[in-house]
Amino acid sequence: MRTSLIFFLFVGLQFSLQAQRQDKALTKKLEALAQAFQGDVGIYVRHLKSGRSVAINADTIFPTASMIKIPITIGVFDKIEKGFLKYDTLLTYSDSLLYKGEDILGSFKDGEKIYLAKVLMLMITTSDNTASLWSQYLAGTGTAINSWLETNGYRDTRVNSRTPGREIHRTRYGWGQTTPKEMAELVVRIREGKVISPRASERIYRNLIRIYWDSKALSQIPPYIQAASKHGSVDESKSEVVLVNAPHGDYVFCVITNNQKDQHWSSQNEGDVLIRNVSKLLWKYFEPNSDWKPADGIEEWY
Repeated sequence: MRTSLIFFLFVGLQFSLQAQRQDKALTKKLEALAQAFQGDVGIYVRHLKSGRSVAINADTIFPTASMIKIPITIGVFDKIEKGFLKYDTLLTYSDSLLYKGEDILGSFKDGEKIYLAKVLMLMITTSDNTASLWSQYLAGTGTAINSWLETNGYRDTRVNSRTPGREIHRTRYGWGQTTPKEMAELVVRIREGKVISPRASERIYRNLIRIYWDSKALSQIPPYIQAASKHGSVDESKSEVVLVNAPHGDYVFCVITNNQKDQHWSSQNEGDVLIRNVSKLLWKYFEPNSDWKPADGIEEWY
């Protein structure tokens, strides 16, 4: 029965995606950006109202980097809705949870208290790695998260790190793996209230619209337009998934790079520039009457 359920969920997901129609004009514009990039690129775009879409290596598996925190937060809310956790649980931090780096939760002292709700917020909004690893454990580890993904029709999106049996995949892709299409459509599913439960989807979406790291794709969208997003960044791969609540209809896109030649860490990294350029192009394409542009000099704060 489980196998049949997975099959029908997968077929249903594929059927809904097949109803899309390729936007040839937009595809040509995005292909020009991808072809100039020194590395591998995957791009997926869908305008939810019209169904127009673009798929460039959209079914190719790429590293997620921190985008894997979306499936992790889903795993925690799955536990909450099943009664194994409470959203307002007061947790006790332990030094053994520390992931070294510039994290808010990582600056806590052993024995300090924090609510689960804040841990989940930090994982998404500031991409706190200590909060993320703690959340992954609370979700039942990558094994439980991957089970949810498989059951719900996501064939290629998986947690690899600290997950038994995923060692080979971790060596190749790092913490997690996905395709541009699967990650984008997962965010659409959250937007539509179809992940875990309507209230869980709403709570997850609220966290996704409060992103601290807004210098990539979000920098090319007016600050008064709501957008849900999550980015990822490691030496050889940059990524971001964004769902824009635009005036003329929501659109979603996911850009992922891999095997980048440019691996320096600055706002002018070629992968980050590509993500900004894709976002800029899409905003102008779907909202052609908008005269908004980033304020002069704001790039200094990227």
